[in-house]
Amino acid sequence: MTDTTELTVYGADWCRDCRRSKALLDQEGVAYRWVDVEASKDAADEAQEISGRQSIPVIVFPDGSFLVEPSDEALRERLAAV
Repeated sequence: MTDTTELTVYGADWCRDCRRSKALLDQEGVAYRWVDVEASKDAADEAQEISGRQSIPVIVFPDGSFLVEPSDEALRERLAAV
């Protein structure tokens, strides 16, 4: 399902929180796979199955842990722990 060496970000282009999280990841030079939940119902279902919620972004880490709609601070803290 997810790559073991990079993050997977489930989101949509219209989502402000998704754009913010992507910008932070780009700024930090973090490799990630973008999965557009608007382009695929399967992707949307997968994101919901992972998080148990319909909220995005869902950011999945290589160890299988995830964050849903993280603040920049929460995302930075989690990235520092990787």
